Amino acid sequence: KLQYDAIKDFAPISLVATVPNIVVVNNALPVKNVQELIAYAKANPGKLSHGSPGIGSTGHLSAELFKTMTGIRMTHIAYKGSAPTLQDLMSGQLQVVIDNIPPYLPQVQAGKIRALAVTPARRSPAAPELPTLDEAGVKGYEASTWFGLFAPAGTPADIVAKLAAETGRILSLPDVRERLLGLGAHPAANTPEEFASFVRAEVGKWAKVIRDANVSLD
Repeated sequence: KLQYDAIKDFAPISLVATVPNIVVVNNALPVKNVQELIAYAKANPGKLSHGSPGIGSTGHLSAELFKTMTGIRMTHIAYKGSAPTLQDLMSGQLQVVIDNIPPYLPQVQAGKIRALAVTPARRSPAAPELPTLDEAGVKGYEASTWFGLFAPAGTPADIVAKLAAETGRILSLPDVRERLLGLGAHPAANTPEEFASFVRAEVGKWAKVIRDANVSLD
């Protein structure tokens, strides 16, 4: 029960960055790729637990979309943040997590958990060896965490345009790009019109996921 309308009450300025999600599993789970995970989950319906940093988080909804598109059943366990989610994944309390790539990649590289795929439409420069879920056989799957700039609805168009142009200029600076890429984020400036269209599409996409999975904050 939000006190605002995500579409009507804001003036989109520009997308700033996207952060890929990563599909990771506990090392004890006998799967080496996405298709093996799907087959294992179908052979053991409801027995796998997948964690997220909170109900309604991008990690949670990305996993619900994955479950819907593959027809598998897993039990969702919500945590308060990525740190305890990662801890329980490494300890074996969880078997599967789909969440933002930055906290998990160092543990993947250390061999403490296993990565199967990333969720955007294109591979991540942070882990170029990992296929996308689309490449791994979940055709049409695409999900990322994103960050953008908004102004209050009714902000003059010339001010919105100036802010968008300045955002694009800043995000093109080599040191800014390097810093964002180092954090696992992809700089992604666009125009106010492009960002508005993107937001409308995202609201519609994730509203359907929420309805289909019967997600509730209660």
